[in-house]
Amino acid sequence: MVESKYDKIMRIAKNRGFIWPAFEIYGGAAGFYDLGPLGSSLKDKILKKWRQFYIVKEGCLELDSPNILPEKVLEASGHVDHFSDVMIECSMCGATYEVTDLVKEVTGEDVEGKGKEEIKEIIEEKRINCPECGGPLGDIHDFITMFRTAIGPEEDRVAYLRPETAQTIFVNFSRLQRLARRQLPFGVAQIGRGYRNEISPRKGIIRLREFLMAEVEVFHDPENPTHPKFERVKGEKLRLWTAENQNNGLEDYIEIKVEDALNQGIIINELLSYHLAYAKMFLLSLGIPENVIRLREQVVGERAHYSEETWDLEVYTEDFGWVEVAGFAYRTDYDLSRHSEFSNTDLTVYYQEEGEDDGRKILPHVVEPSYGIDRTLYCVLEHSYTETEEKEYFKFDRELAPIEAYIFPLITDDGLPEKSREVLEALKDKGIFAKYDSSGSIGRRYARADEIGVPYCITIDHQTVEDSTVTIRDRDSTEQVRTEINDLPQKIRKLLCKEIEFEEAGSTF
Repeated sequence: MVESKYDKIMRIAKNRGFIWPAFEIYGGAAGFYDLGPLGSSLKDKILKKWRQFYIVKEGCLELDSPNILPEKVLEASGHVDHFSDVMIECSMCGATYEVTDLVKEVTGEDVEGKGKEEIKEIIEEKRINCPECGGPLGDIHDFITMFRTAIGPEEDRVAYLRPETAQTIFVNFSRLQRLARRQLPFGVAQIGRGYRNEISPRKGIIRLREFLMAEVEVFHDPENPTHPKFERVKGEKLRLWTAENQNNGLEDYIEIKVEDALNQGIIINELLSYHLAYAKMFLLSLGIPENVIRLREQVVGERAHYSEETWDLEVYTEDFGWVEVAGFAYRTDYDLSRHSEFSNTDLTVYYQEEGEDDGRKILPHVVEPSYGIDRTLYCVLEHSYTETEEKEYFKFDRELAPIEAYIFPLITDDGLPEKSREVLEALKDKGIFAKYDSSGSIGRRYARADEIGVPYCITIDHQTVEDSTVTIRDRDSTEQVRTEINDLPQKIRKLLCKEIEFEEAGSTF
């Protein structure tokens, strides 16, 4: 049996400490995975990059809120009434399936957004039976996909694990807009866990019941949905799959500049246009190639209850096809108006633009970039995975490498291990995530380091004892340079930050 790319990646991921199934010694539980030491480090590097883009460069305020929300909050948001999937059950063995996934797996047809009766007709027409036992499938019904719990010992206050991080941003809007000095637009970011009680998750880490989200809510004047830095992205080209083309059964993409997509009315406003381009730039910064990135507009039946227009940022994968890694919704004033109504709190703001004589009272609208970090992490793994005749390894972008450097003594005597550990501590003291390895031949150590994506290996040899120099080996080219130990931390840091090229890190070896 030919090993799929996903299986190859997960083999390394499980063996080397990136990802493995949760609760494995108890048989596991579908939809839950652990991130091991290397996976946790990779996740943190992705989040660091995300914070650089959205907290530092975009200037978003950051919030950190509870994972459990009282039912009233989710009644106001509409999730209690709308956050559900369509489910079907086998009449013989009782196996349950998410209907749209099942139909797509069996027929290749995407029925997302279609009504239950229409989907039922397709199931009957295509003669789709239970994949487990071959039995007939029953009726289609809705299944609420939020995890329900209760607050307090009497369990008299119903609550849910949050399906998104956004709602506490809206609930805290009054405080946040004061911190933003009542200026518009302003963004609020939150990184945290989301929960979705998937009916039958069967796509590994692509479909999880507990997942990490990184979301931004951008509050703006509905009469002026602009972004002050739009000029910087207006020339960026986007690959768009519009709802119109999807409805007409066309697989055609539109390759178009951001400015043209806005002017032609393909994207609803400037603020959303900016964030679509900005998101593509974020994925490129993670090392994901541009030719596997597209933006797909959700058709009417797919859009969430709060959205007037939504685009999915998708990355192509070999085994799962196009995978949504982020969603971009124009939520209008839906959330703030609902929370105003349900809490009896006035969430309008008095807004006066610079240069205006008079202000006005408005309820801001919202554009939401929302990222799934677990899916992004998998796409980074897949598009970093490299296979040659000699080896398979992760060719991570230098800034994302979970381990930044490995220290090797050439041999395990003559004082080289002791000197190696001195170099290791010197790198650690400068904030470089470095590890030590003295097991096996130097070739085997290089291979192990390459496999997990370590960009630089530093070898301590007899010459090191004589003149305090070491060799640095580059993962991708396997070339080596020699540099002084005193300069090593600075050189490695500059290499990781892409401030110098490898040949500038020392003399050719």
